[in-house]
Amino acid sequence: MSKFILECKNLIKRYGDLDVDVLKGVDLNISVGERVAIMGASGSGKSTLLHLLGGLDKPTSGEVVLNGINLNTVGGSKLAKLRNQSLGFIYQAHHLLGEFTVLENVAMPLLIGNESVKNAKLRATELLKRVGLGHRIEHKPGELSGGERQRAAVARALINKPALVLADEPTGNLDSKTADAVYQLMLELNQELQVSFLVVTHDHELASKLGKVLHMEDGLIL
Repeated sequence: MSKFILECKNLIKRYGDLDVDVLKGVDLNISVGERVAIMGASGSGKSTLLHLLGGLDKPTSGEVVLNGINLNTVGGSKLAKLRNQSLGFIYQAHHLLGEFTVLENVAMPLLIGNESVKNAKLRATELLKRVGLGHRIEHKPGELSGGERQRAAVARALINKPALVLADEPTGNLDSKTADAVYQLMLELNQELQVSFLVVTHDHELASKLGKVLHMEDGLIL
């Protein structure tokens, strides 16, 4: 049994219509509870890498192994189930659904995984209290501040107790004080729940708090 939650080997992504290699042979391992930041200029391949690691896209060659399962060998409903059970996602734009309450948004991944409504709402309520939003559970995302929406997005990413959270510029739209609060929350939950974090960020100060900082340039991790 591998000690790594996630392994990728010689990952190459080529866009044929442009004849461009966005990723040129990336190797990366992430252990249980590890916190990793990836930094690099725009266009270096960071977001493309996250998409491949999250099973949102297929590599041209190479492989991604999540919890011992090669993502190249699964597809459709099996891949969706694996992603739902093992991964959490946080984006720069929170991607909360405006027509649903914060509680319903956070409970959504559990409901998709066929958890009962009662249990899903109980778990979501506990997590929202943990991220300081217990008083906001019946509000819609449009009634929340930017920092509150992003804390709700963190709660949603953790609702299924994933092995790994993939975060793409999770504090990019926040002021420095709110960004620091969100990162502190992520670090606390990492320590409490042993969830691994892989975070793409441009912020050197915040990246330095994550433990390991990797740099991408021209489709490669240096």
